[in-house]
Amino acid sequence: MQGANAYAKVARSALTPREAEAAVLLKAAGRLQAFTTGEVTGSTELNEALMFNQRVWTILAGAVADPANPLPDDIRQNVTNIAIFVFRTIIDAMIEPAAHKLEALVSLNNHLAAGLQGSPTPSAA
Repeated sequence: MQGANAYAKVARSALTPREAEAAVLLKAAGRLQAFTTGEVTGSTELNEALMFNQRVWTILAGAVADPANPLPDDIRQNVTNIAIFVFRTIIDAMIEPAAHKLEALVSLNNHLAAGLQGSPTPSAA
C-alpha cells in the first residue's frame, strides 16, 4: 500500500502546470456539480464548494494579473473578465442558490479545463 501511495504522490507532482490547473478546475466543477440536481438550497457544503471555486479563480486571476505572465494581453484580459463573472456568480449563488448559477460555474470550469488540456470539448467530470 505504501508503494501505491508513493507512486500516486510522484504522479501528482509530475503534472505540468497546465495539467495541474485543469485538474483543480475539474475538481471545483465536480464539487459544484453535486449540487445542480434537484432543488438547490443553501448549505455549509454548498458554500464550501463555492469558496473552493472562488479560491481557484482567485489564483487564476492573480496569475494573469502578474506583469511577468507570458500570455498575450487579450487572453489575460479575457481570463480577468471571466474571473469577475465567476466571483459575481459565486456571491449571487451564496445569497440565492439556484441550479442555473452552479451550472454556469461548472460549465466555465469544464470548458477552461478542456482548453488547458488541448481538447476542443470538455470531458465529463
